[in-house]
Amino acid sequence: MKFYYSKLFISLFAVVLIVSSCDSSSNKKAKKSKKTEEAKEINVPVFNADSAYKFVAEQVAFGPRVPNTPEHVAAGFYLEKTLKRFTPDVLVQEFQARAYNGTVLNGKNFIAQFNKDKAKRVLLAAHWDSRPYADHDPDEANHHTSIDGANDGASGVGVLMEIARLMANQAPDVGVDIVFFDLEDYGMPTFAGDGDNESWALGSQHWANNPMPAGYDANFGILLDMVGAKDVVFKMEYYSMHYAPHIVKKVWKQAGLIGYGSVFLFEEGGYVMDDHIPVNQVMQIPMIDIIHYHESSESSFFPHWHTVNDNLEVIDKGSLRIVGETVTSVVYFE
Repeated sequence: MKFYYSKLFISLFAVVLIVSSCDSSSNKKAKKSKKTEEAKEINVPVFNADSAYKFVAEQVAFGPRVPNTPEHVAAGFYLEKTLKRFTPDVLVQEFQARAYNGTVLNGKNFIAQFNKDKAKRVLLAAHWDSRPYADHDPDEANHHTSIDGANDGASGVGVLMEIARLMANQAPDVGVDIVFFDLEDYGMPTFAGDGDNESWALGSQHWANNPMPAGYDANFGILLDMVGAKDVVFKMEYYSMHYAPHIVKKVWKQAGLIGYGSVFLFEEGGYVMDDHIPVNQVMQIPMIDIIHYHESSESSFFPHWHTVNDNLEVIDKGSLRIVGETVTSVVYFE
């Protein structure tokens, strides 16, 4: 996909002809000195939805990526190894955090940097862990069952892995940092109480208070969460509009320009406690959340949210393409 913008340069000049024998020479000089409209080509690499889907499938193949399990450890090594295929600048932030029930969780945040020395930077993020409880499953017997998290977690990671692959082959004009947050989805389940907002997004809370690299800053950030199910719709999430309305409008406008205005709606969405909140509140980096809004579901999330049916069957390549092309365009137009 290619996009163009133009700048017009106008030059006024005079040529005095003395003898006809000078015509040819003067005309050549005039042609060389005349400036016409110049177009700067912005070549946005083509987002490959099949590749993004493959990255999603590879994560799901490990089984539920629940902290403190062998599957979680194995998936973490996969993420680190894969990111290092695309950039040598990969940081691993190991940390521990206490869950709502007192369990000490072992977490890893992954930070992959592109154009490391560029001052202007864009932060892209998703969470890579999956929920230990299917506490919104219609069958109560499944409430203590861990989930694959194909959409809730793996879809955002899959999109960003594909963007990382693109940037390895064709660098954008800005610095980009891709962060995969851990321990996002270990929040208090419905069967344990009324809910505790602080028990969610533990990985982004840790990173915001302990930035890696030290002193990290970015011009803005985009968080992807639940972006791979069929018939995605994205509304303007409340906290995103509170902290970063100009970034919401930038992304939504770009989506419309490339044909996805019916998916990115200029309508108010709900309140979502997600990884973008610590980044906004602690680091003061304006960060937005692109998250599937589903008006007809009880939760306002996609229908299989926090159920055992959040598996690879719910992933739609068309949705991955919509989000991937939109975010890729935003980055390369910076």
